[in-house]
Amino acid sequence: MSNKSSGIIQKSGSGGFMDPEKIISQIEMKEGDIVADLGCGAGYFSIPAAKKVGRSGKVHAVDVLTGALETVDSKAKLEGLLNIKTVRANIEISGGSKLENQIADSVILANILYQVNSNGRPAVLAESKRVLKNSGQLIIIDLIPGKSPVGVRDENCVSEEEIKGLAAKTGFRFEQSLNVDGSHYGLVFVIR
Repeated sequence: MSNKSSGIIQKSGSGGFMDPEKIISQIEMKEGDIVADLGCGAGYFSIPAAKKVGRSGKVHAVDVLTGALETVDSKAKLEGLLNIKTVRANIEISGGSKLENQIADSVILANILYQVNSNGRPAVLAESKRVLKNSGQLIIIDLIPGKSPVGVRDENCVSEEEIKGLAAKTGFRFEQSLNVDGSHYGLVFVIR
């Protein structure tokens, strides 16, 4: 994975920012659920997910960057959230997330796939599937090609159609689109 973390690119094309609470509110997540935020960055989605799953739920915030995980720990402490566990790991290899098989009700991949080369993307989706329960859901939020912020090359962005194709090859079925912002799309998949 590159040295960028998923928390870096949050500005939308309209001059605003993605609203993680609004996005999480569109996702079926309930009290007691277990969420894996793979490539969590600074916890942009980990924090609202932890609030939504409540004290009886858990969020595994996974990133390759120690600094990002320290930020997640600090934010969780400030918010009084005791249900976030940070994990330093590489999600581009099988078993790389260090999470157990079929542990998560939801896996979030936010602003990750544009940072991974085309050969690594299938591995990230396979790792996501490995940690998901059979009844779980995969949430992918990524940059829209042609609408990405300054500093992100369009050739690094992955189209919705490409993601849907990769997901289908990995054993996922497209479930729904999410309303994100003008620079990002959001897709929800379930295991076939």
